[in-house]
Amino acid sequence: MNRPVVVGVDGSPPSRVAAEHAAQAAVWRSRPLHLVHGYLHPLGYGVPINPYQVGLPSPSEDGRKMLEQTAAELVDKWPGLIVEVRQVAGGPGATLVEESRLAELVVVGSRGLGGFAGLLLGSVGTQVAAHGHCPVLVVRPPDRPIPTEGPVLVGVDGSESAELAVGYGAEEAARRGAALVLVHVADERDAADGAAAALLATAGASARGSHRGLTVEERMVAAPKPDQALIEATGDAALVVAGSRGRGGFAGLLLGSVSQALVQHARCPVLVAHRYEPEH
Repeated sequence: MNRPVVVGVDGSPPSRVAAEHAAQAAVWRSRPLHLVHGYLHPLGYGVPINPYQVGLPSPSEDGRKMLEQTAAELVDKWPGLIVEVRQVAGGPGATLVEESRLAELVVVGSRGLGGFAGLLLGSVGTQVAAHGHCPVLVVRPPDRPIPTEGPVLVGVDGSESAELAVGYGAEEAARRGAALVLVHVADERDAADGAAAALLATAGASARGSHRGLTVEERMVAAPKPDQALIEATGDAALVVAGSRGRGGFAGLLLGSVSQALVQHARCPVLVAHRYEPEH
């Protein structure tokens, strides 16, 4: 299956930036790009109020024009890119989560049209990052162009989720011709413990073994709060890769606290490492 790179587009400036990131990701992966517009409001606005009115509203002409214009701009910038556009009768978050089942990568802006700061389900980006069935790229900050320099950063804590993130991070660094920086955040006592250094060394050996010639740096950071330390470390990175859950999280928590903090506050794009949905 030639899984596409999927990006949610709503016409807002952040979603246009996300579409550019998605186009670049599709080119790096030699995959088609799907621009998807979920045109129902996430709280249900747009659904017919009259209970006797059957069915959902039709796709809008404005939505079609917005998608086609975005596609034309991307093909102009990346000649040869294969782009498909679709409007889907659904809320943007739910639509992209469903699309992620058959996607290579889903890309979302960190903020789009019509969001509410206090929405309990969170922003579309947070929703898709938590529930995606494939890796999810959250474009942060929403108004910054695609980074061209800087390493790929991965937080390492010994969890299975972090191991997956190291693998994805190595792939991304190899695609970009960038260095891979593995960061383990520990308090002063743990930083002096040989186990923490061994954990980093194991992750580094795995990354080097999977991609020969890849430059890998192992960095130990002594800090009381892993989330704050990793956010600080993203200042000079082109990408940070986060596991969907880390050590010490609740089994039912779909996105760990450190990953949530990165999705909300990282200074570069965040790739949340989900395993791919099995192909049927």
